[in-house]
Amino acid sequence: MGLDDKIRNAGEEMAGKAKEGMGRASGDERLEAEGQGDQTAANLKQAGEDVKDIFKK
Repeated sequence: MGLDDKIRNAGEEMAGKAKEGMGRASGDERLEAEGQGDQTAANLKQAGEDVKDIFKK
């Protein structure tokens, strides 16, 4: 399950980057902020996965 979660988190981060870029390109500050928030959430989830990996060893 760990690898699936890591792939899902990477996908969420990429989607957040795309959303942020679209918001920046269109001048939509709300969309840009949502993209940044999505990236932050994905990074936090990834950090949690990394911590779980450390304790598995």
